[in-house]
Amino acid sequence: MRARHRDGTGAHPRRERCADDGAHTNAPAIGCPERGKKAIHPVASTSSAGERALQGPEFGLNEWLVDEQYERYLHDPESVDEKWRDFFVARASATGWREPTGTPSPNRNAREAALKAVRVNALIHAHRARGHLAAHTDPLAAVAPVAAHAELDVAAFGLSEEDLDEEFVVDGFAGRDTMTLRAVLDVLRASYRGTVGAEYMHIQAVEERRWVQERIEAPAPPPDRADQLQILYRLGAAEAFETFLQTKYVGQKRYSLEGGESAIVLLDALLHRCVRRGMREAVIGMAHRGRLNVLANIVGKSYGSIFHEFEDAVDILSAQGTGDVKYHLGAEGTYHAPDGGSVAVSVVANPSHLEIAGPVAEGVVRAKQDLADGGGEAFPVLPVVVHGDAAFAGQGVVYETLNMSQLPGYRTGGTVHVVINNQLGFTTSPASGRSSTYATAVARTVEAPVFHVNADDPEAVVRIARLAFDYRQTFHKDVVIDLICYRRHGHSEVDDPSITQPGMYDRIDATPSVRTLYARALVGSGAIDERQAEGALRDYRERLERAFAETRALPGAGFRRPATPTGSGDDTAARVPTAITEAAARHVIASQTGQPADFTVHPRVLPQLRRRTTMLDAGTVDWATAETLAIGSLLMEGVPVRLAGQDSRRGTFGQRHAVLTDRRTGAEHTPLNGLGAGTADFTPYDSSLSEMAALAFEYGYSLERPDALVLWEAQFGDFANGAQSVVDEYVASSEQKWGERSGVTLLLPHGLEGQGPDHSSGRIERFLQLCAQGNMTVAVPTLPGNYFHLLRQQALTERRRPLVVFTPKSMLRLKEATSGLTDFTTGSFRPVLPDGAVDGAGVRRVLLCSGKVFYDLDAYRRNAGLRDTAIVRLERLYPFPDAELAAELARFPSDAEVRWVQEEAGNQGAWSFVRPHVERLAGRAPELTGRPPASAPAVGSARRHAAEQKELVEAAFR
Repeated sequence: MRARHRDGTGAHPRRERCADDGAHTNAPAIGCPERGKKAIHPVASTSSAGERALQGPEFGLNEWLVDEQYERYLHDPESVDEKWRDFFVARASATGWREPTGTPSPNRNAREAALKAVRVNALIHAHRARGHLAAHTDPLAAVAPVAAHAELDVAAFGLSEEDLDEEFVVDGFAGRDTMTLRAVLDVLRASYRGTVGAEYMHIQAVEERRWVQERIEAPAPPPDRADQLQILYRLGAAEAFETFLQTKYVGQKRYSLEGGESAIVLLDALLHRCVRRGMREAVIGMAHRGRLNVLANIVGKSYGSIFHEFEDAVDILSAQGTGDVKYHLGAEGTYHAPDGGSVAVSVVANPSHLEIAGPVAEGVVRAKQDLADGGGEAFPVLPVVVHGDAAFAGQGVVYETLNMSQLPGYRTGGTVHVVINNQLGFTTSPASGRSSTYATAVARTVEAPVFHVNADDPEAVVRIARLAFDYRQTFHKDVVIDLICYRRHGHSEVDDPSITQPGMYDRIDATPSVRTLYARALVGSGAIDERQAEGALRDYRERLERAFAETRALPGAGFRRPATPTGSGDDTAARVPTAITEAAARHVIASQTGQPADFTVHPRVLPQLRRRTTMLDAGTVDWATAETLAIGSLLMEGVPVRLAGQDSRRGTFGQRHAVLTDRRTGAEHTPLNGLGAGTADFTPYDSSLSEMAALAFEYGYSLERPDALVLWEAQFGDFANGAQSVVDEYVASSEQKWGERSGVTLLLPHGLEGQGPDHSSGRIERFLQLCAQGNMTVAVPTLPGNYFHLLRQQALTERRRPLVVFTPKSMLRLKEATSGLTDFTTGSFRPVLPDGAVDGAGVRRVLLCSGKVFYDLDAYRRNAGLRDTAIVRLERLYPFPDAELAAELARFPSDAEVRWVQEEAGNQGAWSFVRPHVERLAGRAPELTGRPPASAPAVGSARRHAAEQKELVEAAFR
C-alpha cells in the first residue's frame, strides 16, 4: 500500500506543477518539454549537498519522483517499495546520501531496476498526458501523426529493446502491480495511440483522473453482434437520409452531415444510455450542421414533415408567425431504444448565430430539473450540445457557457458536448481559425475531459459516448467528445470547397463513407454477410421513397399572410388584478427584519431593512421595497420567482439585499423565503460577468417555466449590448419565427446622470426598433407603485411576452419617487400617468416624457410657479398606450403646444419611435426637446452633463 503524506492526500504537498503535467498521480511527471525547460520541484529543506545529487542528469525530467520517494524513505524506509529501498541503500554507499541505520548493503542490480522503473513510469505518464497527440484520430490521414512519436518512444526514456521482456513495478497501471515493458507498450498503444485520444491529465481532482484512467486503460470489451448491427443500421439511416435529400432536392441547402454520420451513432448511444439509466429526458442544442438528420433519426420527426418543408408546402404560418428555414426549427419527440424503453428528447430552435443555442438549451434543462419532483436522479434531464469545430474555438459564448456549468444558479449536472469536427470552417482552415492545437482547448479551463475520436471508427465512437455519459453521471461535470470527421460537401451543398481546400477534398473524394467502411469490416470479420449489409440500407431507402411519394401527392398549402396583432396588444393584461391586501403587504415587509435569532445582519444593511418596516405607514415606499412587495406577494400566491444578474442579490446600487450575509459567520439568509408554508420559491442568483450566455440561459429557462417570473438584470442597462444577439434572435422574434412564447423580463438600469458615455443609457431606441406585432412590452416606470403592478402583471398575465423594464439609478433613493400603501392595495399598472397638478383648460404647453427627466421638469415647474404647462408621463412605450394618451391629450386645448422631452440625444432614446404615434393622436407634429444628435450616449464630464441637463430642462419651458 502506498504511504500517504502528512496532509492525508497521498500527493506531495510541496511539489510544484508545470502547466501540462496535470496534478500529481501515481505515475511521475515528465515536465513541460514543449517549453524547452526542466520542471523545478523543491525537496525538503533538510536536503544536503550530497542529497542534491538526486537532481543530476541521470533522472532528467523525472527528478521530482526520485526526490519524493527519497523524502519518504528518510522518514520511514517501510513507506516505499522494496526496489526503492534497495536503490537508496546503493546510492547512499556510492554518494554519501543520508541513510537510516540498519539498512541493507548496496545492490547494483536493484539500483538499475529502480532507475528503469522510474523511466517506465515516466513513459506511462507521458502517454497519459500527451499520448493523444500521437493518436490516429483523423479519418483523412493514412497514419497517425509522427511529430509526437519521438517524445513517446522508449528511447526518450533511456529504455531499449533489451528491456522489453523485463518486469517492472507499474504501481497499478492497467490493474497490475508489475508488467513487462512489452506489455506496458501494448496497453499504452491500445489506450492512448489508437483511434481515441484522451485529454484528462489537466483535471485537478485525483479521483476523476483515476476514474478516466481505469476505463481508458482497461481492455475494450469486444462489441456484441447486436451493437454492431445497431451501429450499421444507424450509419445506414444517416447516410441514406442525406443522399436521398441530395438526389431529390438538388441545389437546396440542408447543411449535410455527410462525412460525420457517426454523430448519429454517438447520439444514439447517449440516448440509449439515458434509457438504461432511467433518465427523464434529453435536450439537444445544436446549430444547423446535421440538424435535419438528427431531427429525423434521433428525435423522430417524420420524414413527411421534413419533405414538406423542402417542398415549401407546409403551412408553417398556421401555427406561428412568419416562420423560419427548416434547419433552424426545433422539435420534440421520443427516442426508442432498440431493446425496448424510451426517453423524451427535444431539440431547441436556433438561429444562424453559431453557439447561441447552447446556453438556451442549458436554461431549458435547468428549468426542467427545477420542476422535477426530486426523486431518483439528482439531475434527471441530460443536456447535449452539438458544436462545430470552428465555432467551438471561435465563439466566446462557448466559454461563457462552460464557465456557468458549475455555478449555483446555472448548474445542470454536466453537459455532454459533441464537437462535429469537420477540420474546416466555412472556408477557413484551422491554422487561420484558432491558435490552439485542438478546437476543444477552451474546455480545459473547466477541467472537462476531452475525448478525440476518429469518426471512421464507429465502435470507438460508441465506447466513448458511453464513457462520457458515465462520467457525467458520476461527477456531474461537463465532458467533451471531439468527433473528428470531415465535410463531404461545402459549407452548404451549393458551395465548392475544393476552391480553397483542393488537397483536402481530393482525399475526401477518395474516402469511402463510414457506413461502407464499417460494412466491409463486418463482412470481412464474418459478423454479417453482404446480403445483411445491404438489406437494412435498402429497407430504409424504401421508407424514404414512400414518404417522399406521399408528400408529393399532397396539395400545396399555398401562402397565407400571418395574423398580426392589432391594437395595444394589452387587453388581457389590463384585466389581470394586481393589487394586494394590506395584510399581505405587511406580512411581506415583516420578513425583512425577521432573521433567525443567531443571525447578525451587517450594520450598514440593518438600518435599511428597518426603514422598510416603516414605509407603508409613512407613505414613502421606495423602489426596492416596492419590488420586494411584488416578489413577496407573488410567492404567497404560488408564483415562483427567479432573479439572476450581475450582483443582483445585493443590487448594483446597494438597494435590494435579497440575500443577507451574516456579519460574523458568512452564513446566508433569504428573507423572502421565510414567508411561511405553501409559498413558492424565490431563487436570486449572482451571475458570472456575462451577458450573452446569461441572458440566453434565462430565456431558455423562461420557455420551460411559464408559471414563474423570470428576471434577468444587467449591472447597467448598456451591458445588454453584450447580449444583443439574444435580444434580436430570441427575445424579440422567437414567437414570430418558431411560435415560442417567453415571459423573460429584462431589468436595465437607465438614466443620464453624469457617469459618462457608459453606464448611462440602456439603449431604449434599440429595443423600440424591434417592437412589432405585439412581440414584447417596453416600459419606463417612474413610481415604485407602478413598477410593483408591472411586475405582478407580467407574472400573472396568461399570455406571456418578454418585458423590458428600464429601471432607475438615482431615482432609487429620490424622495419624490415614492408610493403609499394604497398604491399597492388598489389600482393596476398605468401606462400613462396624467398630470393632476394643473387645470387642463389653462394649459398651453404639454410636455410628454418618460423616465427620471420628469422629476427634473416637475421641480423646475414648481420652482418657477408655472401653471400653464402639463407634464404627462408615458410609463409604457410599447405596446403604445393609444387610448390612455388620447384621453389625456383630450383634456387640453387643441392648440396647446406638444413637446417630447428626453435626456437622450435626438438620434437615441424614444423620440423616433413615439413621434408618429404622438402626431397621430395629437393631430399636430410634436417638437423635440433633448440633447443634439450624438454618436455617444453621454458626455464624459459630470460638470458638462449638469450644464447640459440644466439647459435641456429650461428649454422645455421656453
